[in-house]
Amino acid sequence: MPLSSDAPVSGLPGGPRRIALLGGGFSTDADSVLDTWVLGRARAARPRVCFVPTASGDAEGYVDRFLTAFGALDCEPSVLRLFRREPDDASLRAFLLRQDVVYVGGGNTANLLAVWRTHGVDRLLTEACDRGTLLCGISAGANCWAEGSHTDSFGPLTHLTDGLGLLPGSVCPHYDSEPGRRPSYRRAVASGALPAGWALDDGVGALFTDGVLTETVGRTEAARLYRVEADGRGGATEVAVTA
Repeated sequence: MPLSSDAPVSGLPGGPRRIALLGGGFSTDADSVLDTWVLGRARAARPRVCFVPTASGDAEGYVDRFLTAFGALDCEPSVLRLFRREPDDASLRAFLLRQDVVYVGGGNTANLLAVWRTHGVDRLLTEACDRGTLLCGISAGANCWAEGSHTDSFGPLTHLTDGLGLLPGSVCPHYDSEPGRRPSYRRAVASGALPAGWALDDGVGALFTDGVLTETVGRTEAARLYRVEADGRGGATEVAVTA
C-alpha cells in the first residue's frame, strides 16, 4: 500500500505520551481482542494505523497478515517498509505524523533500533508520540519503546540498554511462554543490568500514559502484567498489576 502525504499532519506537540505494550495480536492470536482494544484507544473513531515490520526485515508474510487482519477492522491500515524505502525525508515525516496508531511488529529488537536510527525513524516516532499518536507493538515492538529490554536479539537471552526511552524502565515480553524468560529477566533487574520494569505474559495488553500504567486488558483470565524491581538484597520482586 503506497504512502501518501496528502492529509494534514495531525496533533500538536505537548500532549501525553501514550504507549501500548502487547502480548499478542494479529500475528499470534486467532481473535482480534488486543488489536480491537488498541484501536479503541486511538484518538480517531476510524484511526489510521501504520504497521512497521522492521524487526522482521519487512517480511512480506507478516505484512500480508497485518493487512488481512486490519483490513477487516474499522481503520485505515498502511505499512512502512524501510528495507526498500521509497519516501524522501519530508514525505516520511508527513506520513508518520498523521498516523493515529503506529503498530510495530516482532523480530529482532537490536536490528530494529539500528535501522530506525539510520533512517531517523526514532526521532519521527518521538515527535509523533508527542503529537498524540499511540505507539504500540508486540515482542520487539514492545521492547523498543522502553529504556532497556530483555531480548534474544543476539542469540541467548540477554539485556539491551539502548531503547528509545519513551517508556521509563525496561520491558520483557513472552514472560510466561518462552523458557528462561522469567529467571533471566529477574536476574537482569536484580543485578542492575536492566532498570525495574514490566514483564508481559502472552495475551495481556498494557497502556501507559506519560509513563504511568493507566489500563490493562487480557485475552484470558490467566494473562498477567508484572512489575519487576530489584529488592536491594541481590534478588528481584515480582508483583502482578492491573490498572
